[in-house]
Amino acid sequence: MKPLIPLVIAGFFATALGADTGTPSPEDTVFRAADMADLSEFHWKKRPVVVFADSENDPAFIEQMELLAARTEALIERDVVVLTDTDPAARSALRLKMRPRGFMLVLVGKDGGIKLRKPFPWDVREISRSIDKMPIRQREIREEKEANRPEGQ
Repeated sequence: MKPLIPLVIAGFFATALGADTGTPSPEDTVFRAADMADLSEFHWKKRPVVVFADSENDPAFIEQMELLAARTEALIERDVVVLTDTDPAARSALRLKMRPRGFMLVLVGKDGGIKLRKPFPWDVREISRSIDKMPIRQREIREEKEANRPEGQ
């Protein structure tokens, strides 16, 4: 059963990234490795969800990635990029800054602030609800409604 789990996750990633023959642009990529020094490239553009674990075989990490992969459309709609770090020995800059202990999910807002930390897997519906309560997301929803409103109303 264990060897099958990484294969299933890889299948979810392939589906999430688009199964067409073209390679997705960096803007369209939802799942990425957390190999950057900081999150400044996402500032005011994306909402990073950083998933830390001590190993890619951590059951909580596997469950979290399955939950995220199952509803990528909701993540894309909310400008979410999922970053993963499963190598504590590498001592990445993000790991040193956020200081996870074992498994941890971190939601970062478009403003760069940490909005949520969870020591256990969270469903995309719960993550979406948290994002939808944020002032920046509320403004995005209002602007989208106004843009879709027929003229003259």
